[in-house]
Amino acid sequence: MRTTLVLWDIDHTLMVSGPAATSVYPRAFALLTGRPPTATVETAGRTERAILQELLALEGITGIAQSAADRAMVRSLRAAAKELRDHSHALPGAREALAALRAEPRVIQSLLTGNLLRNAVRKLRAVALYEYVEAGIGAYGSDSAVRADLVGVAQQRARHRYGAVFGPDNTVVIGDTVRDVQAARAGGARPIAVATGPYTAAELRAAGAEAVLPDLRDTAAVLAAVLGGPPPEGPQPREQRAAAPTTATPGPATGSADTGRLP
Repeated sequence: MRTTLVLWDIDHTLMVSGPAATSVYPRAFALLTGRPPTATVETAGRTERAILQELLALEGITGIAQSAADRAMVRSLRAAAKELRDHSHALPGAREALAALRAEPRVIQSLLTGNLLRNAVRKLRAVALYEYVEAGIGAYGSDSAVRADLVGVAQQRARHRYGAVFGPDNTVVIGDTVRDVQAARAGGARPIAVATGPYTAAELRAAGAEAVLPDLRDTAAVLAAVLGGPPPEGPQPREQRAAAPTTATPGPATGSADTGRLP
């Protein structure tokens, strides 16, 4: 019986998207306004909607419909498709961890990411990781600009699909940022962190991560953290700050028009 819902972040948890990821926002801004932005905003652990909303606000731009902003971000990543393919890669151990959890009969595996659904699909397909997750029961930046809201969205979709109740004891969010950890706790999930993004292991633990892994290369440690078991032996997560560049259909939990179908 599927009893544990595992929700993965994408950027710097499963993969690195290269310059294409951060270019989405200035590209989208230019599409919407006809000029490049002068401001920059922090992106780590945030939803795409929140990032672009802040960029527009800093530039004094008002009156942009959310649907238009979403389309601009999808168009922007599509325009950077070659750059994404050429410069993105799966992080070490990501494929093996995804495969091991997909084979685990207790686990349902999907996504919890600030990316819009279409952008999430495009990124995972660029590094051949899309097949490992049930994207249709995940939650995305196209569902809400507030990351903590996404936990409940995914839990509702999984319940609708599998007929089981998912709550704080049997929902796991895996991410690389303090915001991932905080959103998991606020939304009602167990946070597991990997120190492969812009935060140290100490910062992730201080934010409330239940477990912190240095990366995903130790598949047994990933399984132990997700499913419970003795703490993994071997090297502990490094304290140095990690260097980091700054077809699914959602279920009934949202009215988002972002279908995930790629043009």
